[in-house]
Amino acid sequence: MSRIAIIEPPFLAPWRAAPSLAIVRGLEVCLTILFLFLYSQALIGPLFADASNPEASVVLRLMWLPVYAVTALLILARPGAILRTLLSNGLILALVTLTAVSVLWSVFPETTMRRSFALIMTTFFGLWLASRWSWRELVLLVATTLGLLAVLSLFMALAVPSLGIDHAVHAGAWKGVWWEKNTLGAYMAWGAVSCFAASIIDRKHVMIWLALAVLATALVFLSTSKTALLSWSLGTAGLVGISLCRRGFGFASLTLFTLITGVSVIALVLAIAPLEALEALGRDATLTGRTDIWGVLIEQVADRPWTGYGYKAYWAAENGPVYWVRQATDWDVPTAHNGWIETALAIGLPGVIVLALAYFGALFRAFGRLFKGPETYWALPYLAMIGLVSISESNFLQQNSLGWVLFIATSAKLMEKQTYSAAADSP
Repeated sequence: MSRIAIIEPPFLAPWRAAPSLAIVRGLEVCLTILFLFLYSQALIGPLFADASNPEASVVLRLMWLPVYAVTALLILARPGAILRTLLSNGLILALVTLTAVSVLWSVFPETTMRRSFALIMTTFFGLWLASRWSWRELVLLVATTLGLLAVLSLFMALAVPSLGIDHAVHAGAWKGVWWEKNTLGAYMAWGAVSCFAASIIDRKHVMIWLALAVLATALVFLSTSKTALLSWSLGTAGLVGISLCRRGFGFASLTLFTLITGVSVIALVLAIAPLEALEALGRDATLTGRTDIWGVLIEQVADRPWTGYGYKAYWAAENGPVYWVRQATDWDVPTAHNGWIETALAIGLPGVIVLALAYFGALFRAFGRLFKGPETYWALPYLAMIGLVSISESNFLQQNSLGWVLFIATSAKLMEKQTYSAAADSP
């Protein structure tokens, strides 16, 4: 083995190609990592925008225009591949089409038009990822990006603690390269799972991936985010469960039995003693006021169940429909803090149904590959994690969001027909 091969970065190895293609493929790799970084809104947000009103930042508005333009060029460069991906993902197309059509009944049409366009371009980038990269390549790209964000977050907290560590409401909690600790925790939970998955898929660089996974895990704990910790626990347990299932029928039976038993016990505890269970997790019985918000918002959904208020229009102005929610809760509520209620407010119950079909369809397809295919190590834990987080955060249908990009790429990739080799199935 040559000296160059020994020191080669792990994220470049899968894309070595003939000299005539190496430049193009290398450029696509760099653009993918760069765009994933930008969609995470790391570093740029805290430096150039106010966390309470990021939309007011001119820098954040203008930076997306070239991203959308390059995304369009990437799509036009491979029209056949993206067309096949589009045709096999009708639910996703229907969902984003609803957001665009909602301008017809939106209470703030200008806001809906602008942000639905951003959502469409965000979705198209996720679809391009699914059409362009294999599962192995996609997982390694995601793990590389999130691993880089973990390293930068560590540097930010140690070198620039005024930005990397909270000194106000959650004093001492790490924020890394984001506005708040919960964002760091959420991304690092995904980062730990993606790096663990990469260590299984790319055995050549297993120690690098494991080191990044350990770093991401440490950052989850340093963020002090309870939701992120639960998400990390679910994702890590999923990885362990998949690995055990693939060791044989006995392991599979034991794992599935443990999973079913664990879910049943949790459901039983929440049914019998919900207050005590929430307090044990460090959360109050209202999920930090979320249940109060949900009660008022459900009434708002009932007023316009079939259409909603237009994509992103509900929260657009203080004197709009949101006024009554803030009056009732005595809090400047920024979002629904629930992915499903947020969707209902934007595009009504039909949109919620389409989203549910898309999400649970992807989840079932991932579970159907429990015993075969390297993609399961990423797809199944990630989908389970975002489903868990959707209970307390508005994480679906978010424009310029890494979470939505990864959901689209993962669910669209699961729609493809897969062929497996013995080497791919070996982990």
